[in-house]
Amino acid sequence: MLTYLFFGGLALVLVGVILTYNTLVQKAQMARNGWSDIDVQLKRRATLIPQLVSTVQGYAAHERQLFADVAEKRAQAMAAGDDPASRAQAESALSQPVARMMALAEDYPELKASGNFADLQKELSDTETKIEMARRFYNGAVRELNTAVQTFPANLFAGLFGFRERAYFEIEIADRAVPQVDLGGKR
Repeated sequence: MLTYLFFGGLALVLVGVILTYNTLVQKAQMARNGWSDIDVQLKRRATLIPQLVSTVQGYAAHERQLFADVAEKRAQAMAAGDDPASRAQAESALSQPVARMMALAEDYPELKASGNFADLQKELSDTETKIEMARRFYNGAVRELNTAVQTFPANLFAGLFGFRERAYFEIEIADRAVPQVDLGGKR
């Protein structure tokens, strides 16, 4: 009888470990999926920026320092890799000169009236919205993973199975916001 209780208890513990492991795997996969979504949108944004620079250069050629700053910050963002903290810092740094470039439209009425600029501005704004949505999904998945890794009984096995806490992806809202430019000319 004691043998049955021992093996029954051992089986129960084994089932608990398996369920805990599977839960951690599921939460880690959700975080990976969320990061992948962010990465796709950041790459889309990085692709739009050279087109935007090219369009603005045609109207504001003397803004060379700004264009150089955008190119430098874009290269740094592309090289930041998959570490959320490094990537967020690089993307925030890129957002600042891009926002200044978008604000140039106020000084150049011809640029403001350009259909190509308006289309690029809309695409960039849409991409920023998608980045925000992907960031929220990722941070929610990371929160769930981090909570699972820290709580009992999963915390007993998480390190053993190689599950670690992940960093949130944080971009300062003020840094990331694309300025709204009225292209209709109405005041």
